[in-house]
Amino acid sequence: MSSASVSKKQLILEIKNRSKIQCDLKRHLSPRTVGTIMRSLPLEGYAHLMGKNIAYFETHVDSGIERGKNEFKKGDVAFLPSSGSICFFISDSVPGKTMTLIGRLDENNDSLNDLKPGDVFLLYEDTG
Repeated sequence: MSSASVSKKQLILEIKNRSKIQCDLKRHLSPRTVGTIMRSLPLEGYAHLMGKNIAYFETHVDSGIERGKNEFKKGDVAFLPSSGSICFFISDSVPGKTMTLIGRLDENNDSLNDLKPGDVFLLYEDTG
């Protein structure tokens, strides 16, 4: 599929001034949530860790749960409605919170393992 695809949107997750990871949001997984996020881009926020399995940042996006899931694989991208957070799974995880699966990170996502306090995530559309 091309980047102009209706069902898949290619984004860049940047750890500001450090690295960039290809990120695909997939509309067919959660059409309402992905649409809301796409209209809110670019998004920026401080990187946080939930245990050792999940990196996330809080946003102003307001969308309820859609096709909720409780189990995620390494590389999954999910939306946590209770805090408006976009979550990136560093490893397979059962976080104990119901989230909306919205996409996948590129296989080359090891830079998430090296997050430091003060790192900033920037999520924006890949126009390249």
